[in-house]
Amino acid sequence: MHANCGKMNTQTPHIVEIEKLELGEHLFDFQLDNSYFSTIEASELLGGDVDAKVRLIVGEDSVAVDVDVCGTVQVTCDRCLEPMDVEVDVYEEDVDLDEDPKTLDLAWLAYELIIVNLPLVHSHQDGGCNPEMAALLQDHLCTALDEEE
Repeated sequence: MHANCGKMNTQTPHIVEIEKLELGEHLFDFQLDNSYFSTIEASELLGGDVDAKVRLIVGEDSVAVDVDVCGTVQVTCDRCLEPMDVEVDVYEEDVDLDEDPKTLDLAWLAYELIIVNLPLVHSHQDGGCNPEMAALLQDHLCTALDEEE
């Protein structure tokens, strides 16, 4: 996304009324932080610090949307159940929108892009898990030798 293009909106509105925008390109730059992620119910994200950039190109009969997210989100490790950080750096052009929206929640678009691009399995790198839980998991680990007995 080119930072010098279009009309930059320096406010942090997450809800944009498309009908009120002039034709042309509009850039929105905002942060998604722990306070934002805490407002989303049933989210697998515990928190984060993500820079989000959204470019809207408003035409006579169309709206094109590009979303760029970069930062860190916090999820629960699938192995030890402790929080862990996951880096996100995703850019998507021509985001599909539902029908002809009159308003867009830009933060929600960024959130959805983050969620669909997380790895399927969240786990610390070797040695990064809570040592007590790692030991407990090791004690209950099935091996080929156990199956033969």
